Amino acid sequence: MDAPDASTRHADVMAFKESVLRHVRYSLGKDFEELGEREIGQAVSLAVRDRIIDRMLATDRRWRAEDRKRVAYLSMEFLVGRSLGNNLINLGLDEICRDALVELGLDLEEVREGELDAALGNGGLGRLAACFLDSLATLDLPACGYGINYEFGLFRQEIHDGWQVERPDAWTRDGTPWLLERPDEAVLVPLYGQLEEVDGPDGKAESIWVDWDVLIGVPHDMPVVGYGGKTVNKLRLYSARASDDFDMSIFNQGDYIRAVRMKMESETVSKVLYPSDSNEQGRELRLVQEYFFVACAIRDILLRFGEEHDDLALLPEQVAIQLNDTHPALAVLELMRVLLDEHGYAWDEAWTIVRGCIAYTNHTLLPEALETWPVGMLERVLPRHTGIVREIDARLRDTIEERWPGDAARVGRMAILHGGADGDADQEPVVRMAHLALVGSHAINGVAALHSKLLETRLLPDFHALWPERFQNKTNGITPRRWLLKANPRLARLVDDSIGEGWVTDLERLAELEPLAADACFRETFTAIKRANKRRLAEVVRAETGISLDPHSIFDVQAKRIHEYKRQLLLAMSVIHDYLSIVEDGHVPATPRSVIVAGKAAPGYWVAKQIIKLFGALSAAIEAEPRVREHLRVAFVPDYRVSLAERLIPAADLSEQISTAGMEASGTGNMKFALNGALTIGTYDGATIEMCEQIGEENMYLFGMRAVVVVGVLPCGADAARATYEASPFVRRIVDSFGDGRWAPDQPDRFAWLVGHLLEGRDRFLHLPDLESYLVTQDRVARDYLDATTWTRKAILNVARIGRFSSDRTIRQYAEEIWGLPIAQAAPR
Repeated sequence: MDAPDASTRHADVMAFKESVLRHVRYSLGKDFEELGEREIGQAVSLAVRDRIIDRMLATDRRWRAEDRKRVAYLSMEFLVGRSLGNNLINLGLDEICRDALVELGLDLEEVREGELDAALGNGGLGRLAACFLDSLATLDLPACGYGINYEFGLFRQEIHDGWQVERPDAWTRDGTPWLLERPDEAVLVPLYGQLEEVDGPDGKAESIWVDWDVLIGVPHDMPVVGYGGKTVNKLRLYSARASDDFDMSIFNQGDYIRAVRMKMESETVSKVLYPSDSNEQGRELRLVQEYFFVACAIRDILLRFGEEHDDLALLPEQVAIQLNDTHPALAVLELMRVLLDEHGYAWDEAWTIVRGCIAYTNHTLLPEALETWPVGMLERVLPRHTGIVREIDARLRDTIEERWPGDAARVGRMAILHGGADGDADQEPVVRMAHLALVGSHAINGVAALHSKLLETRLLPDFHALWPERFQNKTNGITPRRWLLKANPRLARLVDDSIGEGWVTDLERLAELEPLAADACFRETFTAIKRANKRRLAEVVRAETGISLDPHSIFDVQAKRIHEYKRQLLLAMSVIHDYLSIVEDGHVPATPRSVIVAGKAAPGYWVAKQIIKLFGALSAAIEAEPRVREHLRVAFVPDYRVSLAERLIPAADLSEQISTAGMEASGTGNMKFALNGALTIGTYDGATIEMCEQIGEENMYLFGMRAVVVVGVLPCGADAARATYEASPFVRRIVDSFGDGRWAPDQPDRFAWLVGHLLEGRDRFLHLPDLESYLVTQDRVARDYLDATTWTRKAILNVARIGRFSSDRTIRQYAEEIWGLPIAQAAPR
């Protein structure tokens, strides 16, 4: 961005200062001297918001005037993190704000640290959605994200005695300047009720949906500022409200408690992300959540379309609806319902519109993660939609029969409705939501080259055989504005000084750094920045855990949600190997290592919570053993979130991407770490493979079985695990340590379950068959780290060669190849 001259800059600083003071008095109703930390942050954010709203309104007027096709991005999660710093950077106001706050005796960094992360997501799915919104605005594309305005998010994670404890994440308890409530644009969402047969206009019987309950969806708009500030799109998040404050008829009958309870139950829909599905009530709440947000989104999309157009047949030319995984798949049924029941379209005409608008992104290769809903539950909650999905399923079956006559097995594999009538009489019939999304979309994409190939050949080969033209790959990317410019300002300034600022909107320009990997002065500055980031993270870790980390040690980081396929247990076993090698073998590691782990386990995921406890136990054992403590430290940092990631990622030397090959769809943490100069230790999985092609395998540490081998080993996984155990004394010693009680002296059998789990076929993620290769590779990492010149050169090449993995590139591909949305020539590159 162009810098203003000195007089203009001074005027801008004074104007911003006055804006802050105005909000202190007239928005908060206080004198400046009375303000607390939270209120200072509110006043500063409101001053920034003033400048955003003018641009947001101008953007909306521009979209209407240009009548361009718009993107509706539907996602259960948007992990946006903190907004103040990101908005200042994208507006080009960070230095103006910093100077204005100095005038007021305030520090911008302290103000930013006081902001709570928006609890609107959990993991990679939500963070990807946030990156995509940033890129859509930066590329000047008309778009709106749609989701739920969670009051408490997933949960705030605390660690007590090594165990995860879930607390409500009340991120809006004091209000937030970043959400603009729009009660005048609230929509009605029908639920439950029943179908009633009536005579249609042609004399044929028709089903109409009657006696339904109503939820009110109240939209809250979060501005999404593109880099440079020209475009400000919206993330529209819906809160659930009861249809009235409470049912007055019940209240007037004297049943006050029931009236209030019904209101509370209605508003539970937008309380938390992913309520537990361990019981029927929790599962039904999840279903209601998913329908609530897609019903709100579809209603809003059609209302906006209707303001400018009167022929819904044009909807596919004006609106692209992207489903971010299967959670929004009910959009297929809801759009069909509205077209059929409210606008009187015939089935074929309505289906053409639906399929022309909707596209589906798949995010998983784990069959058990493909969402299904019991038909009985769907029929109770959404009786009209159940009738529609039965008709879609029947027509799909006819299509399969026409293409492959008599192939009942293929029909069973592809049908949307599965169980019961398909020969599994004991299985409750379910709706396979991924299949519904596939059938209702004109385009289906995976999120990395390997993932997309495995969708076509392993997970969905029948659908690929039926509609090969619909399948595409769109390798994920990350926004460099958040993950370098904001998260690592020291490194960003070094890049600016070396190659200019063009990389911010054209990440492939980082390739211009490559010759500097051979420049000793550049390497020295690069190393100093990494060391400073490590010191900063060490302070965070000490404050959060009490554990002191040596900034000269390897910072070995694994930060992602806790799941067996992501194999945090593999890292734990590497820690055990190092511990036992020091204590029992007298081995002195080549270099000290600080293992830093962060991530949340789903509340009902017992194995994941045990793994968190294991890291706590290992950390305690290390802290109690002086021989180990000087060479090895382990810290589990609680409550992983975007703002914590912005500390972890710039400080990492080594990035752990160690999922079982063929099970990680893409990963984007791998990209963030490489962008910040961390070397990857990983498997041949997800987007790590494509990163290797760009960065060079010599600048990464890859190990383990490839996906094609994993497929062959899985059926005999117990035999492979046992063979590894018997053949390797190192592996055997690690596994045996789980049963000998050393990691839990107060309860010696606490981790004994892991012995059977790893050896008796219950481990579907093949930890032991990959363990020896992992240990050898970790040993190579430790030796290589001693050669500071070579290590730093590799780190610089990771930064220089990661340019392809920008979310700007990904969004350009979606726009051009799925949405049919031209990108203006002036859009930043």
